[in-house]
Amino acid sequence: MTDKHKKMKILVMRYRFIGDTLLTVPFLRNLRYAYPDAQIDMLVAPVSGEIIEKCPYVDNFIYFDTTKKHRYENKEGVEKKTFWTYVKLLKEKNYDKAYVLKRSFSSAFLAFAAGIKERIGFDTEGRGLLLTKMVKYVENKHEIDCFLDVLKADGFDIRDNYLENWVEDEELESVKQIINSKILPDNQVLKKVIVHATSGNRKKEWDKQKWAQVIEWLSNEKGVQVLFNGTKNDSKTYEEIMSYVKENLKIMPINLCGSFNLRQTLAFTKLCDLIVGCDSGNLHVAASVDVPVVGVFGPMNTIKWAPAIENHAVIKLDLPCQPCGLKKKCKLNYQCINDISVDMVKSAVEEKLSSLNQ
Repeated sequence: MTDKHKKMKILVMRYRFIGDTLLTVPFLRNLRYAYPDAQIDMLVAPVSGEIIEKCPYVDNFIYFDTTKKHRYENKEGVEKKTFWTYVKLLKEKNYDKAYVLKRSFSSAFLAFAAGIKERIGFDTEGRGLLLTKMVKYVENKHEIDCFLDVLKADGFDIRDNYLENWVEDEELESVKQIINSKILPDNQVLKKVIVHATSGNRKKEWDKQKWAQVIEWLSNEKGVQVLFNGTKNDSKTYEEIMSYVKENLKIMPINLCGSFNLRQTLAFTKLCDLIVGCDSGNLHVAASVDVPVVGVFGPMNTIKWAPAIENHAVIKLDLPCQPCGLKKKCKLNYQCINDISVDMVKSAVEEKLSSLNQ
């Protein structure tokens, strides 16, 4: 243990998006292995950063909030600051090193303008001259391993790459009370399955009428309690899905949209048995608390964005244009997601439900 390590002040930069933020945890853990006595701070977004705020590998979280660009990153009552406010703040903190895990030009410029001596990050968006050490970003590699590549490039060995998260007993208990107050007493012993039909990008979402058929099957044939969760605005999506349900349901789904903040959503997910949903940060939330996942994927690269949990299933087609990463206009009306059949989803969910009973 050297004096250099004791004095080192390190900043990790990966702000915005719940899933991306979660996937930094193996990087943070391995960084702590490398620098057990350093001060490790992390620049995160005001909403998504909450998902790992109990992470023991980070000393301080700095909430970076300058934009209302993303639909899930707005936080009421938080005063927006300018980019240059954060330049001044980071300069005052006098960091020795920054790991710029966000791939944007602006994130590298922020570290550069703040005068951080060592700046290690991906060689993307023409920002190489702003970094002191450039790392190749590999498109066909899981994002967790891409983050770990940054640490490797800085000369450190990687011990492990598993995903984890931390939920406190008080959080679990308060959410359990809310769930039980909504579910009929006879149904509280049933398996709880989250159906998550929304995404930060609408082009990743599966057909609502198909979701309705899956819900009918889960309720009437599989005898599980279906639960919906998301923001208040997401509730409209589930109301529309339920309008397509043609059969009388034996077990009515419970709509909990708007009931939980992000920390409570983490606890809520941990209390459930399975999540089936479209490509979104919620699949990574489930993976982080070891809840089985069935993910319905369309345009994005599943090698990079599949849930980082052994007990998961990825449902996708194999079209020549996949994955496009939503980087160009689709000429096939998003056939990659729209042509996924109800039977494909049922089959994957059936397998996961069966394994829960073993």
